[in-house]
Amino acid sequence: MPDMSAGAALPKPARPRAVTAQGNAAEIEAQIAAAFGGVAPGLVLVFASDGSLIAPLTGALAARFGPACRVVGCSSAGEFAYTRYDNRGAVAIAFPAAHFEGEAVWLRRLRDHAALDWMATLRGASARVPDRPGRVRFGILLIDGLSKREELVTATVEATLPGVLVLGGSAGDGLRFGRTHLAIDGESCPESAILCLMSTDYRIEEVVFDHFTPSDLRMVVTEALPEERLILEINAEPAAEEYARMIGLPVAELGPRAFAENPLLVRIGRRHFVRAILEVTEGGGLRMMSAVDEGVMMTLGRAEDLTDGFEARLAQLDGTAALILGFDCILRRIALEQAGLEETVGRIFHDYNIAGFNTYGEQHGGIHVNQTFVGLAFLQGEDDDAAQL
Repeated sequence: MPDMSAGAALPKPARPRAVTAQGNAAEIEAQIAAAFGGVAPGLVLVFASDGSLIAPLTGALAARFGPACRVVGCSSAGEFAYTRYDNRGAVAIAFPAAHFEGEAVWLRRLRDHAALDWMATLRGASARVPDRPGRVRFGILLIDGLSKREELVTATVEATLPGVLVLGGSAGDGLRFGRTHLAIDGESCPESAILCLMSTDYRIEEVVFDHFTPSDLRMVVTEALPEERLILEINAEPAAEEYARMIGLPVAELGPRAFAENPLLVRIGRRHFVRAILEVTEGGGLRMMSAVDEGVMMTLGRAEDLTDGFEARLAQLDGTAALILGFDCILRRIALEQAGLEETVGRIFHDYNIAGFNTYGEQHGGIHVNQTFVGLAFLQGEDDDAAQL
């Protein structure tokens, strides 16, 4: 390593960068443009809790950075960039064109199940961003978090781009659950998803963490509407009543805190995945954040430490992370804030250069999950050319 104590000038790192910007739309645009003025980005991601910012902000930034840069954004349930959770402005992440290239494509008409159209779009993107020696491809997937189509989209992407590490998050709308927003270069499209297929000479590594273990309390979903993400009965009893009985609360006290602390787990292969609860319906059912089929055996999850295991996983990274692009479930954020761990999370985000947004669900390995942190680490070592201009 160069001797910094000797005062020698070091090359400026061409590394991904993130910035938090606040104010009105014009002020946020100016702050982001100033922060990335010397980056020459090939891709800029923008996340904001105020969905009305997304289309105009991505359009204005696309005009500033020029046709060589794609600007992609989505609304969120909160954002973070090297510090604690926030929702007062926007977070932007720039990937320098010197080390990142690729494109962004729409996967439209999610409610129409247009999987064949999506596959054709994905194959076209793959042909335009081919495998090349010395580089690795990866995908960033952003999906309308109110579409109820994340499972289908994620599985379609996995099947069409085998061998490509694809992960992402479901766009949010704070805790309002009203409308989400996605945009590419100023163009918005409702009920859609965006796939950014990228190539880089950075080393990459997936980071996946949830803080739950299965308990010995098991249940069977005896009536459900998977397309609507509704569980109507558990163990042949009204779903909300049976769930409340199992966690020891009256139905009237079921809400975000109870759901965050007592998720339902489903086993796929050798792993358990979280199936989070969104709300109790008027009819006493449970509206979920992922589809659950009738007849599925589920397990009540028990929370472990919210931060120690997360930091232990990050400490296992094979190198120093120039940036970790993170997708962190809103229910994890609620649990961490209720536990008074905001400062601890902020320190971890700072120490490991983590930036991203709070989601309505996360995608990795062809699976849609909840209450999970899913991240993509861009790694640099002492000898990595990608760490320097």
